[in-house]
Amino acid sequence: MSKPALGPVGSFIQHHYRHFNAAALIDAAEGYRVFLEQGGKMMISIAGAMSTAEMGLSLAEMIRQDKIHLITCTGANLEEDIFNLVAHDFYERVPNYRDLTPQDEQGLLSRHMNRVTDTCIPEMEAMRRMEKAMLEVWMDADAKGERYFPHEFFQMVLKSGKYKEYYQIDPKNSWMLAALEKNVPIVVPGWEDSTLGNMYAAAVIRGDVKNVHTVRSGIEYMTWLAEHYTKVTEKAPLGMFQIGGGIAGDFPICVVPMLHQDLERTNVPLWGYFCQISDSTTSYGSYSGAVPNEKITWGKLGIETPKFIVESDATIVAPLIFAYLLGW
Repeated sequence: MSKPALGPVGSFIQHHYRHFNAAALIDAAEGYRVFLEQGGKMMISIAGAMSTAEMGLSLAEMIRQDKIHLITCTGANLEEDIFNLVAHDFYERVPNYRDLTPQDEQGLLSRHMNRVTDTCIPEMEAMRRMEKAMLEVWMDADAKGERYFPHEFFQMVLKSGKYKEYYQIDPKNSWMLAALEKNVPIVVPGWEDSTLGNMYAAAVIRGDVKNVHTVRSGIEYMTWLAEHYTKVTEKAPLGMFQIGGGIAGDFPICVVPMLHQDLERTNVPLWGYFCQISDSTTSYGSYSGAVPNEKITWGKLGIETPKFIVESDATIVAPLIFAYLLGW
């Protein structure tokens, strides 16, 4: 295989990251690079609050450089990339969040500042602004009897250009815009567990949206993913790079055993690469913290599948791996 083309960041971590989780980070990054060089395609799953952590600063370039070919994410990450795009200047950072009292938290609520660890998302400038935009496309589709996936409604808003005047970050740092530009497919399991998902439910209750099925469901995402995985892996293996745990990763990885065991498509290959960045404890039945080998027993990974786990903070690890791959 070729040698990696490393920039200052990549050279630093290659020289200094030699043991323990640091070495696992390098192994995972190099495994990712080799997998792509051998013709593999990569799916990334995004959990937690990675969009509010501004993962787009490196993730968007990964997408533009064709190092990501499929994205699964929570509804929160889908919307929070756009919240950051249109309301970044109104965000507030609370570095002393560990010291906040219940009264302090109530004070943030009274100012409509929703806290995610050390970062407060402004309700009016971010959430309500997007609610207005989304309600327009939901109601339009509903009136026409059309149905779309959650991410497709977001893309309608972005494509319309109506909200460009509100952009408060460089658009190149929005991973949603990068995915739209590169036509990278997106899967959003459990979208209803998100701020916009709650707003959609409210729109249905109010009667603004008449048909609750105007937004397509998680089962429809899985049926789409089954066909997509089958088609892609006819020509190339598909790998999985999982940031965090939960439904963002649990949902898509299950497509392989479903194809094998329920549809009897036994010729479809297993996942060709697997890496998870996680700080979940490997105990007490935690699937998010399960070691990769456990996935062999479920028919998701094989004995020979390259497997990596970096047990650390994804907001630290993911940008370093992406920088290594991007030659930064």
